[in-house]
Amino acid sequence: MKKLRFTSILLFFIGTALAQETPKAIFYKISFPNATHHEAEIEMTIPSAPDKDFVVRMSRSSAGRYATHEFGKNVYNVAAKEVNGVAIELKQIEGDAYLVGSHTGSTVKITYTLYGNWTDGTYASIDVSHAHLNMPATIMWAPGQEKRPIKVEFDDLDKFGWKVATQLKNEGANVFSAPDLQYLMDSPTELSDFKQTSFEVINTDGKKEKINLTIHADDAQPVIDNFGKMVQKMVLEEKAVFGELPSYDYGEYTFLDDVYPTTSGDGMEHRNSTCIVQPIDKVAGYEERLLGTFSHEYFHSWNVKRIRPKSLEPFNFEHANMSSELWFAEGFTQYYGELILERAGFSSMDDYLQTISGLINSVLNSPGALKYPQTQMSRYSVFADAGVSIDPNNDNNIFTSYYYYGGATALALDLRLRAEFNLTLDDYMRQVWLSRGKVMKPYTIPDLQNDLAKLTKNNKFAADFFTKFIYGIEKNNYETLLAKAGLLLRKAQAGKAWAGPLSSGGRRGRAGQAKTGGAEGIAILTSTIMGTPIYNAGLDAGDIILSVDGKAVNDEQTFNGVIATKNVGDKVTLSYKNRTGNHEASITLTENLYFEVVTYESVGKEVTKDQQAFRSAWLSSKIKQ
Repeated sequence: MKKLRFTSILLFFIGTALAQETPKAIFYKISFPNATHHEAEIEMTIPSAPDKDFVVRMSRSSAGRYATHEFGKNVYNVAAKEVNGVAIELKQIEGDAYLVGSHTGSTVKITYTLYGNWTDGTYASIDVSHAHLNMPATIMWAPGQEKRPIKVEFDDLDKFGWKVATQLKNEGANVFSAPDLQYLMDSPTELSDFKQTSFEVINTDGKKEKINLTIHADDAQPVIDNFGKMVQKMVLEEKAVFGELPSYDYGEYTFLDDVYPTTSGDGMEHRNSTCIVQPIDKVAGYEERLLGTFSHEYFHSWNVKRIRPKSLEPFNFEHANMSSELWFAEGFTQYYGELILERAGFSSMDDYLQTISGLINSVLNSPGALKYPQTQMSRYSVFADAGVSIDPNNDNNIFTSYYYYGGATALALDLRLRAEFNLTLDDYMRQVWLSRGKVMKPYTIPDLQNDLAKLTKNNKFAADFFTKFIYGIEKNNYETLLAKAGLLLRKAQAGKAWAGPLSSGGRRGRAGQAKTGGAEGIAILTSTIMGTPIYNAGLDAGDIILSVDGKAVNDEQTFNGVIATKNVGDKVTLSYKNRTGNHEASITLTENLYFEVVTYESVGKEVTKDQQAFRSAWLSSKIKQ
């Protein structure tokens, strides 16, 4: 190597030092002078701001939520100024974006008022009892500055008697930090007089991971402590699936739980925390019911936050984030969320069989699943995942939740791996964890197929499974698979007449009593379901049913009561009304399409030792004593 002159060497080291200089942190100060009326005042200080005009904006999407949300609507009194207080011209260029005009100093301050009155996993909620802050709904940010470190100061904590629960790093006093915008946006924060209980888990590598359970609820501390023990058992069951806990940043994972009747039920996963909101009076008496959300969201600390779809990397906060992989990210998590409760002893066999019955019906009796692959249903998340719209849609006939579609696929794959390879879905999840999640290598669907082929040592099986059931719309033989565990798949209401539902369990599915020119009737408010007798007879949203075989009907209970007196194959006459006048339709009743899963024992069938062993290996606890 040639010798460098001293000046060249000096310039090299100076340049390197400058290149490695840590950029100055963007600083947020959040205070609550008008918490009674759900307002926060936020000041954003940007040192070393861009020299020219630049944009600051609110987000339109939120980590873990895939649809578009208009967070900008709850921000007002937006202003910009120099450090000395001189105003800077600010122009609103979009509903959620503002152009900061020319400025003389290198530091720019942005101030605004935030209104928040919706407690869930996406939005912000502020009152004198707490500040529930999901960061995309709270924080204005500057595109182009996303890589800069961030500090946040929470004011007025002593005024309200609040503490801080967050995955952000505490820098002392009331100041917390994030390495960049992506981390900040993934860090929900609860300011309240919450109760907390914690426990430590010794990880496979010998390091201790601290798990914090913080609950803002009207429960005594002993209730929270007892619930913490239940959560600990759940955590250990999930650790057993993957063989280890993730290595959490700063050695901690925090559950942020908000329990109150007026909240909006939700759960939202984050890298080292989860935000859970439950609309009930209290924790006491509802512990096992609440655990379902905890189980699902905690499983995400592996599957989604570390086993991460490439389509969501990095997360774009300016628009909806679309992914074809949510059948795995959300669906497999849905399957395990319920399975873990069964393994931990928090779910009865009957309850668990009802759960898997729902998964199976979602793929065998849903028009969406019968017509479209689960990759397409995953992409529909940009409309379905708490998406906000006014006009009705046809979800009943074109959409099947990727939670349940993927959950049914996970169930089938688990049973097939056990029956055909003496392997389990746990083995597959560990394979994906080691190949993708632990090393933070975002995956594609072909990657998941390759991991299945590697695990089974059978490329043909993996290719066949993905071709038929992931990219295609073929369905697994659940009856045969469940029989391996001494479980029977059968019609839930065999031999009973059925017209189909007037309302659906979907997002907007409902029917209601309606006044119709002085007469009572049942208004169909959403699309009827394709393939059901009432759909085949031509009735749909906007029709108002007046009578069945001459009997006036005012509600669904009365309607179903009339149908219950009939036999499969009978024809009944419906009188109904719509905007074109009064009509009659003849409906041919069929047998209810929906299935249920029951144990062999409950129907008097013998369970073999092999079936019992298969069932036990599948559903029993995996915690090593």
